[in-house]
Amino acid sequence: MDLAKMIDHTILKPEAAKQDVEKLCREAVEYGFHSVCVNSSFVYYCAQFLKDSNVKVCTVVGFPLGTMSTAGKVAETLSAVEDGAEEIDMVIHVGMIKSKDWDYVRQDIASVVEAAGDKAIVKVILETCLLTDDEKEYACRLCRESGAAFVKTSTGFSADGAREEDVALMRRTVGSGMGVKASGGIRNTETAMAMVRAGADRLGTSSGIAIVEGMKHE
Repeated sequence: MDLAKMIDHTILKPEAAKQDVEKLCREAVEYGFHSVCVNSSFVYYCAQFLKDSNVKVCTVVGFPLGTMSTAGKVAETLSAVEDGAEEIDMVIHVGMIKSKDWDYVRQDIASVVEAAGDKAIVKVILETCLLTDDEKEYACRLCRESGAAFVKTSTGFSADGAREEDVALMRRTVGSGMGVKASGGIRNTETAMAMVRAGADRLGTSSGIAIVEGMKHE
């Protein structure tokens, strides 16, 4: 298994400067990571830097709360795709899940998927630490129905990150036809491999180098 190809090499902290993002891109090329995941203001910069490489550009939408309007998420998606994003990680509206306004949740996801079109895939961040198991399952089904390519555990900015049991639940719910991305708190090879065994086929982490280097000693 080429673990590097499963990693979205990530920097989303607010103090990240252009030099930090450039370093991220250089590391992604060197280690053969699947993508870099950055805030949307850095998408164009990364797309230009990585245009002659195999590394994709991923960005976040509605991050980190997911509570912005659908129109706002659509506008951010359209801008990111125009700038060169090939993957969109959108945050689901947890408050609307808690309100049981499933029509809103479905339309919110479907609108971002439509805005991404055939230029980018959409991963939906559930923020699993805030949801019950029933809510996680229902949300996964809505993501599948709405045309998303992946479901994702966490932003890394809430109360907790990825858990093996949540990854396994998500994989059981979506089956083999969708991707599952584990993200949040994955900082070493042991944790990364646990997520893969639970059913993840993508990992979001800022510790990609440590994870890949750790594989050499397995």
